[in-house]
Amino acid sequence: MNIVKNFEKINLPSLFTKNNLVSFFVIIIVFLLDRISKNIIVNSELIENDIYVNDFLNFDLTWNTGIGFGFFSSNSQMIYNSITFFIGIVIIAIFFILLKSKLIDKLLFALILGGALGNFYDRITYFAVPDFIDFHYQNFHWFTFNIADIFISLGIIILLLKDFLIKNVK
Repeated sequence: MNIVKNFEKINLPSLFTKNNLVSFFVIIIVFLLDRISKNIIVNSELIENDIYVNDFLNFDLTWNTGIGFGFFSSNSQMIYNSITFFIGIVIIAIFFILLKSKLIDKLLFALILGGALGNFYDRITYFAVPDFIDFHYQNFHWFTFNIADIFISLGIIILLLKDFLIKNVK
């Protein structure tokens, strides 16, 4: 009886508010854009050859076993599994933060979550994340990345800029 009363006191945000549904839609769109782009690349000729786009952009498939930008890449299964588990916990935490956030933050967290779920799916399915966008200038190459990384980075950058530069954004 006390358990039921205590459970009723918990004030969990509703999953099906208008703002949450919009956020879930953004998560799904980002996830699908990432999946489609990766499927095209993984199933294309990139496995054998780079695709030259212009003087600054190539598509070059690499498999990342680390986290963003290849940090913590390792051949160790224990390290890989630990990183994957930690990423899963972070995804769950961001989901709960999204539920309690205001609309603009919900949308930014949705961008981050959509990308994170795309990369997490790859970690589970392929045991690595396919990165393929290679920006470069002459011999200087930026880290190779994918569509999910773009959305994660945009979400984080805009969230930080909003929090540092703009006060009381609703």
